[in-house]
Amino acid sequence: MNRRTLIASSLFGIAAAPRTAARALPPQSLLAADADKYWGQVRKEQFLLPDWRHFLNNGSLGVAPRPVIDAVFDFERTGDARSGEDYPRWGYETLAEERTELAAFLGCKEDSLAITHCATESMSMIAAGLDLKAGDEVLITNEEHPSGKAPWHRRAQRDGVTVREVTIPHPPKSSSQLADLLISAIGSRTRVLSFSGILTGTGVIMPMRQICDAARAKGVITVIDGAHVNGQIPCRLDDTGCDYYAGSPHKWMFAPAGSGILYIREENLDRLWPTIVTGGWDDKSAKAARFMRIGTNNRAIVTGLIAGLRFLNQLGPENVYSRIHSLARRTYSLAAARPYLEHVSSADPSLYGCLVTIGFRGAKLDELWRKARERKIWVYGSARLRLSHHIHTRPEDIDAFFALTDELLGGKA
Repeated sequence: MNRRTLIASSLFGIAAAPRTAARALPPQSLLAADADKYWGQVRKEQFLLPDWRHFLNNGSLGVAPRPVIDAVFDFERTGDARSGEDYPRWGYETLAEERTELAAFLGCKEDSLAITHCATESMSMIAAGLDLKAGDEVLITNEEHPSGKAPWHRRAQRDGVTVREVTIPHPPKSSSQLADLLISAIGSRTRVLSFSGILTGTGVIMPMRQICDAARAKGVITVIDGAHVNGQIPCRLDDTGCDYYAGSPHKWMFAPAGSGILYIREENLDRLWPTIVTGGWDDKSAKAARFMRIGTNNRAIVTGLIAGLRFLNQLGPENVYSRIHSLARRTYSLAAARPYLEHVSSADPSLYGCLVTIGFRGAKLDELWRKARERKIWVYGSARLRLSHHIHTRPEDIDAFFALTDELLGGKA
């Protein structure tokens, strides 16, 4: 068999493979009786993660469950068969039904919500679309993700806007301290205050409503980078009080990669300039949907996004929030018991959801990362390490990581 025949045969085998049979969730009675067993069964039956993988980096890219993978695959197959009546795309369509369902979970109106590809795209659309002039100031924190910094620095280079950073303490003492730091930093030239709802590097939950209300009272536009918020903690977008919001459902809402959200407070819908445009870009009657008119895109991703949302609702959002927070508290407790580690996250569990960040007090870490790869422990490795959890995370995954740090670093404290 030559190479071309082999490839064709392999592709045929993939296309002809039967669809994964849908599996019911374990009974709620098991969740009440033995949470670890319940969530272990959910991992085994609803995700493709192998038993040997210790995955502790959901904060970078989430893991799509079987119902989402099936929804994307089925849409692609049906769309390319042209067996439906609608175009199998988005980029011109408003997707009103999907946005209505998504808005119900996110706590906002459909008219304020647009579907994008990721939080980075949404942040770029916000920063590029606001009317700002030379000398206007954008206030951010020193803990912003590059995607929360770069769009504003591009405005600085292109238009003469000033970007100023507020330093966030490690660990913070309280929500009030965080709010006071940002609010007191607002100056006479500040036009925009842009900050993460949950800080990407440390997992700290920011007091979004308190900050946004105070900024609004001073006439300052607020932008929240919510990449880590939705699906990790309860949050209604309308209740944040912000003017603009960017989100990444692929992290905590089980959506496939390539899906994002853009929220625009109702009175600001006519004030933001679209960045990518096609016909209908200036139809303001379309509300937030006009920011989705960006040309042909893969609608299977949106179908997967809705499948992920339904999976989350089927599990019960409160059950998810409780589980992933309990895993984070376990991680923090294990880290706090090891004097050779630094504690970057707050000891106050109300200040984190399911992200915990630790430091290594100057230890050489090359051997740690090499051993982690050998033992199939997937972490976001750097001098300041963020450990992130989801419902597919097992207690033994966390234990495996700390057993490794004890082995390599514990004797060097």
